[in-house]
Amino acid sequence: MTESPIILVVDDEPLIRQALDTLLRSVGYRVRTFATALDLYEDDCLPQASCLILDIRLPFTSGLDFQQKLTDRGIVVPIIFVTAHGDIPMTVRAMKAGAADFLSKPFRDQDILDSVASAVLKHQEFLGSSKTEADLKSRYTQLSPREQQIMAMATAGLMNKQIAGELGLSEITVKIHRGKVSRKMSAKTFADLVKMAELLGLSHR
Repeated sequence: MTESPIILVVDDEPLIRQALDTLLRSVGYRVRTFATALDLYEDDCLPQASCLILDIRLPFTSGLDFQQKLTDRGIVVPIIFVTAHGDIPMTVRAMKAGAADFLSKPFRDQDILDSVASAVLKHQEFLGSSKTEADLKSRYTQLSPREQQIMAMATAGLMNKQIAGELGLSEITVKIHRGKVSRKMSAKTFADLVKMAELLGLSHR
């Protein structure tokens, strides 16, 4: 059974933290709450989180500065900013830095739930695409240097005869290599192999 997503809440107002904790748990999320960004930063739960609800005005460091700190550390988590002091410049800065949403207090329960659901979905899609890319690169590294070379040439549109001529091989040898490439890359069709080459950034010449 898949575990429910973890939602992190950082807000210096105890009542807000409690309200969000209760609301989010009521729809099945796991929740961790913190009074300051420093408390969260020193915790080890960030890599497991699917969404971060972050007050923009916090003790010691602002939510916007904390967002930048996470980016600098390479931590990818959708951030929903909430504030009673929001203005257009802050909203623009937050969104340009990759914030998932920006809500002004007081917000409706349904608004925050919709925003969290959207952020969690985007995060899951990101993890899925990252895993796919990692798997693809892993399969590619299993190819021999010759197979990698032939994959690049074939997906660039060269015929077996052309590849054989350029590499000084027989056509039958090229066909054998191409068959190995398709099997190792788990490409069901040549079109699949071309798409994989595009994702890997392969090019001939």
